[in-house]
Parts: sequence; C-alpha cells; structure tokens
Amino acid sequence: MDTASSPLSLQNQKTSFQDLPEASPKPHKKGFVATLMGGASTTPSFKEDNYFVSLLRSSEKKALQELKDKLKASFEDSPSDASMWSIPLLGGDDKADVILLKFLRARDFRVGDALHMLLKCLAWRKEFGADTILEEDLGFKELEGVIAYMQGYDKEGHPVCYNAYGVFKDKEMYERVFGDEEKLKNFLRWRVQVLERGIKVLHFKPGGVNSLIQVTDLKDMPKRELRVASNQILSLFQDNYPEMVARKVYVVLLFSSN
Repeated sequence: MDTASSPLSLQNQKTSFQDLPEASPKPHKKGFVATLMGGASTTPSFKEDNYFVSLLRSSEKKALQELKDKLKASFEDSPSDASMWSIPLLGGDDKADVILLKFLRARDFRVGDALHMLLKCLAWRKEFGADTILEEDLGFKELEGVIAYMQGYDKEGHPVCYNAYGVFKDKEMYERVFGDEEKLKNFLRWRVQVLERGIKVLHFKPGGVNSLIQVTDLKDMPKRELRVASNQILSLFQDNYPEMVARKVYVVLLFSSN
C-alpha cells in the first residue's frame, strides 16, 4: 500500500503482550485511540518468508521442537484436538510449523509461555465454537460491508480487513448493537466471524501469505461508547490470533479551516 500521498498512517508496532507470561494482560488506563492503536501487530522486522524453518536460528529451531514435544505430551490421549483452521498441529508439516511459530514469536520464543497461550487458545476456540462460526447467521446483515469486512488484497497479496465504526455515533444504531450484554456478546462473535473469513484465505506455508492487513477508519468513531467493545475485541485478538496482522493502517481525515 502506497501511503506517501494519502492520509493513511501506517503503524508497525511490537505486540503489547509480547513480554507478558499470561495470555490476557490486564488492560491499562489510557486513551481510546492509544488503546486501539496499541493492539496486536507485528514487529517492524516481520517478514513472511521467515517461516522457513531452515532460516531460523538454532535456538529458535530448538524452541520449535520443544513446543512440539510439549504439545504432543499435552494431547497424548486426543491428538486430533490439537488443531486450528483444519490444520493438525501435531502433523509435523509446514502448515503446523507456521502456526506454532506465530505463538512462539508472540511470546519471544519462550516455550512455556507460548504453550500456555496455545493451550488457552485451543480451549477458547472449542468453547467459543470458532471452527464453525463461519456457518452461523448472527443477524448482522445490515453491518456487512459497513462496519467490519474483508475486501481486496494489498500489493503483496495480504487480504485486507476494513473497520469503520463511525456509524455508531447514531444512538439508535448503537443501542441496537450494544444495548445490553447479550447484544455485545453477539457483536463480538460477529467480529470474530469477519476475522475468520480473512484467515480462511491465508496460505499457512513458508513463503506464502500468512497474515492480513487491518485498516481502521477513525472518522466519527464514538470513542467513549466503544471503549468496552474495543477492549474486548483487542483482548480476543491478542490472546487467540497472534501474528495474524502483518500491518495496521489508520485512516485519519485531514482537513483545514479557513
């Protein structure tokens, strides 16, 4: 994406959870936009081709093998349960390596922390029903193509997820979507569903496209009202979709007054 002559502000930031042992870091009090822009992203040195095991450092190869061994021991009685996006994590192939490396990188190759995060994620996916969520009709047809949606690819082939929450400045729309805890829970399921659509087209192979682009339009976004929802979305994505976002782009409307 060429941002040299556009109001797109590209943010390549280190993941906020990278140095924490727990998968769900306690949120800090800070501004809404700062919270939003401090969410999961990749490091500035992120490159898709570093999923080639042959290019890993010896310590990273060792960590990958150790994670495989510990994961195998954790699912000794039910190896088929160790699966994500229809990819068996104990299959010993490149696709499994890509996923395991994502969790390792999210925890700076600390095997114990990566295993903890991975096990919690697998448990969450089973409880949440993430593997079958694409089959659900969550009743948000009016939001399709308006609030959060997958559309197109960047020049490197990454699928692009667009987010624009300005519509929620309308109080009636806000109440219809976020009016109570049950409605908020349903919206979060729908937001995960949108992300899962993007992940479905990823390659999960060395040298392939293994992450997506997030574009967020900050125009008219009701910051205070969306704080709870945004915090929950960020927490879900940080805990369960590590290294899935190659790049975050924020659209800010620039204008001048006479």
